[in-house]
Amino acid sequence: MEIKGKVALITGGAVRVGRAITLMLAAAGAHVAINYNASVAAADETATMARALGVEAMTVQANVGDLADVQRMADAVLTRFNGVDIIVNNASDFGQIDFPTSDIETWQRVTRVSIDGAFFVCNTLAPSMQARGGGVIVNVIDLSAWRPWRRFTAHAVGKAGMLALTHQMALELAPTIRVNAVAPGPVLPPDNHRPEDAEQVAQRTLLKRWGKPEDVAGAVRYLIEADYATGSVVVVDGGEHLL
Repeated sequence: MEIKGKVALITGGAVRVGRAITLMLAAAGAHVAINYNASVAAADETATMARALGVEAMTVQANVGDLADVQRMADAVLTRFNGVDIIVNNASDFGQIDFPTSDIETWQRVTRVSIDGAFFVCNTLAPSMQARGGGVIVNVIDLSAWRPWRRFTAHAVGKAGMLALTHQMALELAPTIRVNAVAPGPVLPPDNHRPEDAEQVAQRTLLKRWGKPEDVAGAVRYLIEADYATGSVVVVDGGEHLL
């Protein structure tokens, strides 16, 4: 797909990797709808940065794990842009739980954002894509879809669910809509990461370094533009999955 002139919705598109994806799409000429849950100031800043690249940008608040919120968001995007061509399901919740756990609230919150969120967004907006003649969906997962991370049970199950949803939607929506996923490794340390912790993570990759959010954005761009790719996963982890 040629990105220029298309309309893209990026969930969790205001901060961190989501911001890099949003700005990559804007730089490529796409008009962007930036979804956020609580980061209103960051969303406004990202929209300003996108407009400076010569495209239209809107922000829209929604908890993607809430169907009513998603429907309201979809209505706002369709009213503004008359449709959507690209969806990037990037919103994520990294809440941790023990297992067994009594923290059912965190389990439900995390899996609602990842599994329900990706499903709600695509189920609501895929018809508008089909009406426009096609589109592309990219789901952002990570290595926890294949490898367990201690205390990240809900997150890992959520990402595994998104991987299964990637394959299922690729089957169900073909040939008009392509659906792929990107699986980042260490590309952006948490704000509270100590330098020694960051170095340990770097040493767990073949390249012995962290990547950048722009590395993930580049993979997303490839999957949007690669017209013969669907049901595929691109891993961007510096070779971490091989160690």
